[in-house]
Amino acid sequence: MEVCGTHTMAAFRTGLRSLLPQNVRLLSGPGCPVCVTTDDYLDRAIAIAGRAGVTVATFGDMLRVPGTVSSLEKARAAGADVRVVYSPLDALAEARRSPDRELVFLGIGFETTAPAVAWTLRQAAEEGLQNYSVLCGHKTMPRAMAALLAGGEVHIDGFVCPGHVSAIIGAAAYDFISRDFGVPCVVAGFEAADIAAAIEMLLRQLVEGRAEVEIEYSRCVGREGNERALAAMAEVFEECDAEWRGLGTVPSSGLRIKMEYRAHDAAHRYEGLTLPPSQKASGCRCGDVLRGAITPLECPLFGVRCTPATPVGACMVSQEGACAAFHRFGSRAREKSSRREADASIQTL
Repeated sequence: MEVCGTHTMAAFRTGLRSLLPQNVRLLSGPGCPVCVTTDDYLDRAIAIAGRAGVTVATFGDMLRVPGTVSSLEKARAAGADVRVVYSPLDALAEARRSPDRELVFLGIGFETTAPAVAWTLRQAAEEGLQNYSVLCGHKTMPRAMAALLAGGEVHIDGFVCPGHVSAIIGAAAYDFISRDFGVPCVVAGFEAADIAAAIEMLLRQLVEGRAEVEIEYSRCVGREGNERALAAMAEVFEECDAEWRGLGTVPSSGLRIKMEYRAHDAAHRYEGLTLPPSQKASGCRCGDVLRGAITPLECPLFGVRCTPATPVGACMVSQEGACAAFHRFGSRAREKSSRREADASIQTL
């Protein structure tokens, strides 16, 4: 399983999947931060955006993700001030420029984006910037990987671990996966050659009966991670249970803002919001895709009701979503796979 959405897209875009032997299968996991964000979080963000005097700043992928009854894009069309930014630092700068408006940044993502968000919270506190807050939805990857294995629904022989996340937390963060579950892990970069090398390293461990954490992406990742980034996260955030789309509640897999920075916690600042009753989109199997239980092709809505132009589920919205990758590159992969199977049949004959 490649748990990183960037790996999913790279494996499709480069044609790597179609080059793998028949007995090696890549599963896409819950490594797309937009995809695993729950409807409840989106509904809360939409409700905040609807308040007078509030600007919501977010990464672009979040705009079109459907919540229970609406989306940030629809809220913006209805008059809400929703702005796309490229980093949390842009959101902080906007808060400085507009002291008469509340600026709420949607803090989603894994350990890759959390340090920068932590820095903005610390900076806002130091500056006494009262109009900046974060709706924190950050999650951490290793616990989700463990939850997939503990669930036992999908048999996973090895993990291609995310390079971006691992550059922050270090490869040692996955040691308990290999030790407790006997599943090998390899941290990989994002070129086709990186992913192919990581797959080879995983297969070699399986053949040799080993279960260890190895680093293919050694040019960017070490064993211990980025000390300054980890220190920034530890200062501002603390672990908490988190709700994941497709996985449910995963203990100690989330980050919440500490009491010391509560003045900049949008969940506290905007308590008591009225949210629509949670309900799943009829027929959407995005959660099953995120667990690796099915491929997007097995969802009845895929390519019919659910397309990039009219997404029903989050997995079709994000550029790193498995459904978006299958929709964009899947036909090419299936064509190559069919040709490969035909060639194998000819050789057998």
